[in-house]
Amino acid sequence: MAGVGNYLKKHTEALVKDVGVEPACKLTGKSKATLGRYYSDAEEHADRFMPVDAVAALEAASSYPHVTSALAELRGITLSYDESPKNSVGGVNSDVIALSQRFAMLMGEYNQSIEDGIITVNEAKRLLRETLELQKVLLDMKMHLEEETV
Repeated sequence: MAGVGNYLKKHTEALVKDVGVEPACKLTGKSKATLGRYYSDAEEHADRFMPVDAVAALEAASSYPHVTSALAELRGITLSYDESPKNSVGGVNSDVIALSQRFAMLMGEYNQSIEDGIITVNEAKRLLRETLELQKVLLDMKMHLEEETV
């Protein structure tokens, strides 16, 4: 549990710093000292974690859901939010075509990245970007398939 606790504390700190300490105090109604205890790695604060309502308030004001993402990662869950318009035209057939195209792009990136036997950080970022795009197409396809089963 110590490793999980430290992981959550690091993400709690990132959340507070993303929002800013002063605004975080106002949003949560907690003092700077209390917020600091939530992400302190000192032994006496090892069992202190930010309450869920405070996390929700801060994540609503943050640029990224740091703690929610960390919790999801600990369970092996991938979170995704996308404000771009969904693929409402076409249907499963157009999704299959888009899926094939995205997979080909991912494999092209992979082929280029593995050429020298090493995947660098930048190459990994490109692969991740393509993987996320592939995931979006799969979500569109899932939505179309669910529409057809209703």
